[in-house]
Amino acid sequence: MMRAAILVKPGRFEVEERPIPQPGQGEVLIKIAQVGVCGTDLHIFNGHYAADSLPLIPGHEFTGTIAAVASGVTGFQLGGKAVVDMNVGCGHCFWCRRNEVLNCPDMRQMGITMDGAFAEYIVVPARLVIPAPDAIPFEVLVLTEPLACVVRAARKARVTFGQSVVVIGAGPVGNLHVQLLRTIGAAPIIVADLSEDRVAMALECGADIGVTDPAQLHQTVMDATEGRGADIVIESVGNPTLYKTALRLMRKGGHLAAFGLTGVDERLALPILETILHENSVKGSVAGMGQDMHDALTLLVHGRIRTKPFTRATYPLTDIQAAFETISDRPKDLKTQIVMAT
Repeated sequence: MMRAAILVKPGRFEVEERPIPQPGQGEVLIKIAQVGVCGTDLHIFNGHYAADSLPLIPGHEFTGTIAAVASGVTGFQLGGKAVVDMNVGCGHCFWCRRNEVLNCPDMRQMGITMDGAFAEYIVVPARLVIPAPDAIPFEVLVLTEPLACVVRAARKARVTFGQSVVVIGAGPVGNLHVQLLRTIGAAPIIVADLSEDRVAMALECGADIGVTDPAQLHQTVMDATEGRGADIVIESVGNPTLYKTALRLMRKGGHLAAFGLTGVDERLALPILETILHENSVKGSVAGMGQDMHDALTLLVHGRIRTKPFTRATYPLTDIQAAFETISDRPKDLKTQIVMAT
């Protein structure tokens, strides 16, 4: 038997005993070590997302060790560390072949539309398991999935050196955006958030300019870009008003990276003629998958990301309720991690 945290209804976890799942054809059993709490997990916890999936074991940012493999599965070392791509597509359709798994008609996501990682064990498709170096701590490996999301966003936006970028939102993913942009060579990097603590951390992690007063944001961006506006603006909050702000911060010919999740009915009115004449662009991106996961793991293995701000807050599985209930009171904890006791 194993322990698992089941979200039985919005706002309520129950830790229960469940049978340890067994890997079937083409599957691997992962003994989970640590799981990161994602903003999506909070949306699910608060009843804003995936309510039709409850009761559910959430959790999709996870790492652990290979505990067992099904007959015929090769290439894995029992006891070896691993991370897992949480996006489960059919593997052979038009979209899966293009690494656009979120558009697969049969797509499912661990911890969102199927049981996830807030448990001591999970069975996953072997093709989604990525072996990781034993020397890298679990609290660092658990950042692979959120960093992969940022890698994909940068890839979609075609960020390159010397480009000015505004990151709206200095939370966990906003901070990772800043760090990856710094690694790529974007400049200047301007980060905006109402939280002074989180803006300060973003500045420590690589942002060039921080803004906490919304009334000063537009002028700050114009001053930093010779009055043009930013080459790229990343909305990493999921607020329709901030998406409108993002459009005003872009230069002519600029790019809006739509990253923050909004409600399903929210709309953004694009000025069509201006978009055409200025050759502006908008590209959505939210989840890392496939090669994004491998690239994110490589960046972590080689120390390209400052991980200490993400590893301070850890809770045992038995305290998962308290971990979720107190997240909003802990803005200095960029990432809350759930640790499985051994």
